[in-house]
Amino acid sequence: MTGYLKLVSLCLALSVIGCKVSPPSALERAVAKQVKQKITVRGKDDVNPLPPTLENIKAGQQAFSHYCMVCHGLDGQNTGVPFADRMSPPVPPLSSRDVQGYKDGQLKWIIDNGIFPSGMPASKGILNDEEIWQIVHYIRHLPPNGSLGEPAVYTGEPERHADDGRENRVRKSENGRAKRPNQPGS
Repeated sequence: MTGYLKLVSLCLALSVIGCKVSPPSALERAVAKQVKQKITVRGKDDVNPLPPTLENIKAGQQAFSHYCMVCHGLDGQNTGVPFADRMSPPVPPLSSRDVQGYKDGQLKWIIDNGIFPSGMPASKGILNDEEIWQIVHYIRHLPPNGSLGEPAVYTGEPERHADDGRENRVRKSENGRAKRPNQPGS
């Protein structure tokens, strides 16, 4: 338990130091990696109940483009995300060996709960289980080399979905939660 408390204390100190503008040091990256490995063990035995169909992968891509693209880029490789390597810890490419090494249930747990002390927010109450499992399928089917281009959010143009032409925008509903444009009452 003492080792765990030391690790948490070190992480808290590094998160304060992480407010700087330069890329994280090798020590910060190593500590963040160790913390992630210790914290994200939950969900290891959970199995994705959805089949990896084209429909589920595309639905995962749609949800990913609404909620995850701003930090991970369209392709999950941080393409065009100017701050991804400046965060502490840096935003990982989602096709990396570290991320792909997680079990599906662990990825769902990470999306559900976020990762402290990183900038990865929790999505509980924003995404439902089906959407999260679809995002997991999309992450499993990402291109390996960042080939989807720069997100329009960084080019000044509204993001348009090729399949339906809707703009990729999230707004607040009456209760203050994030709401996608295609939800009832939009």
